Amino acid sequence: MTSQKTAIFWAILAAGLYALNAPVSKLLLEEVPPTMMAALLYLGAGMGLAVVRLVQRMTGKGKKEAPLTKKDMPYTVGMVVLDIAAPIFLMVGLTMTTAANASLLNNFEIVATAVIALFIFREAISRRLWLAIVLVTISSAILSVEDVTSFTFSYGSIFVLLACVCWGLENNCTRMISHKDPLEIVVIKGFGSGLGSLVLAFCLGESALPLVYGVCTLLLGFVAYGLSIFFYIYAQRYLGAAKTSAYYALAPFMATALSLVIFREKPSISFFIALLIMAVGTYFASTDNAAEK
Repeated sequence: MTSQKTAIFWAILAAGLYALNAPVSKLLLEEVPPTMMAALLYLGAGMGLAVVRLVQRMTGKGKKEAPLTKKDMPYTVGMVVLDIAAPIFLMVGLTMTTAANASLLNNFEIVATAVIALFIFREAISRRLWLAIVLVTISSAILSVEDVTSFTFSYGSIFVLLACVCWGLENNCTRMISHKDPLEIVVIKGFGSGLGSLVLAFCLGESALPLVYGVCTLLLGFVAYGLSIFFYIYAQRYLGAAKTSAYYALAPFMATALSLVIFREKPSISFFIALLIMAVGTYFASTDNAAEK
């Protein structure tokens, strides 16, 4: 019981750290191209936690963890590849939609994670979580429509949803190796995904950016990606992929609140309707009892 309560705390802490991502990235995207942004975010995560790992070894502190092996290679490679695609989709989406809209849409990751966990990895899904999935999907559909009267889809929202699908599959890959050293996983994830995105950024000609913005992006990556992923992996050990994703769903609400304050955005009526539906769906997800079938 204590382990599960601690895991819930880790999941919520991970959500709080990740909540900084959308609003702060929206600000930085004024100076940093989207693919370069995705690269620096993951490189910041990898570099930051590599330093943490080095300090642990020098001081002799830190719990002894099992290292990754060849058997874990398929999930590790899948994790890295999906983490190259997902943040690029998200950054492109952020350039085409509001930060508040993108933040709330991030909750679709619950749906993607849970459905993939069920159909591919055979993880149990309760009736309560199914209800949450339906509500979050409805809310995401509302947020994806730019003009309700003409049913025009927002291309920015579609890119954010693509990012959620990638992260949903990535969550399940990470779940399969979550019993291994979290620091090693995040360092590999950070450098692998970061360097992959960096190559793409150079291929697209996204090489020039102000130094101060590059440093700020690296710091954001360390906090919002590195530390967030680190605590998320610990939570997955005890809660599973679907349940951890449900608690992590608090992040979009925190990010939405920050976005509305920072950008002084004026949400539409459909946004508030979607917010209400999303809140109910998130409540059912976060209070789900896996034993209830």
